[in-house]
Amino acid sequence: MDGETTFRLGGDLPVRRLGRGTGGLVGPGYWGPRHEDQDRPVALLRRAVERGVTLIDTADNYGPDVAEELVARALHPYPEGLVIATKGGVVRTGPDVWHIAGRPEQLRAMCEASLRRLRVETIDLYQLHRLDPEVPMAEQLGALTELQQAGKIRHIGLDSIGVEELRRAQEIAPIASVQNRYNLLDRGAEELLALCEKRGTAFLPWFPLGNGALTGDAGEALVAVAARHGATTGQIALAWLLHRSPVLLPTPGTGTPAHLDENLGAAHIALTEADLARLDAAA
Repeated sequence: MDGETTFRLGGDLPVRRLGRGTGGLVGPGYWGPRHEDQDRPVALLRRAVERGVTLIDTADNYGPDVAEELVARALHPYPEGLVIATKGGVVRTGPDVWHIAGRPEQLRAMCEASLRRLRVETIDLYQLHRLDPEVPMAEQLGALTELQQAGKIRHIGLDSIGVEELRRAQEIAPIASVQNRYNLLDRGAEELLALCEKRGTAFLPWFPLGNGALTGDAGEALVAVAARHGATTGQIALAWLLHRSPVLLPTPGTGTPAHLDENLGAAHIALTEADLARLDAAA
């Protein structure tokens, strides 16, 4: 069967499970613009939506600010059914240099800034980019809950958390999603994925292509399955995620139209039980 299905984010926002990330639209180390010609990333975002993407995942510190501004420039006014997810709670001060900032007043200010950049009154999914170890979880989630009650955000998500942290968080606030590293070669979050399946929580895997490790010559099994389907290894790695669990919502990012089209083609690859067994054994 086709690996592409829909998922109801937070129980009420239907999205196609293969979304679009925006980290690839900014410069190295998530710093500054990637292209001098900003029409290129704008065209990429529009192409993604034209191809049926209904989930765009971004963050305030991509650039910083650059990715959110590109999303608004490309897609606002947003078409009906398009879900915009962003993140806050991290301050970026240079390429690959960032600091956690989870005090309630910081989170409120970050959310307000994202609302302005995205040109919306409500953010569909606002994800805490990192839990701040210096601030009680209840205070951080309390700030997001207040923003939710004020209509500034619709659903709350968490990024890079553990199983026990998710259990504790869900006792404090409704958590619609988590975003952790997970892919064919990196399955350290299996227990977290199982909990998400049990509770109907979306799981947005970051580095779904292993930061490039799952493209090109990525192992005998992956190459063989790709050849059988006339696909690339990257497409098979994404198709595996779509088959692995109904709560997985990969949002790969890219900076080129060809790679975007390649990624989206993964949704139409029907892996067989034999394919899945071979890939699981290799990983």
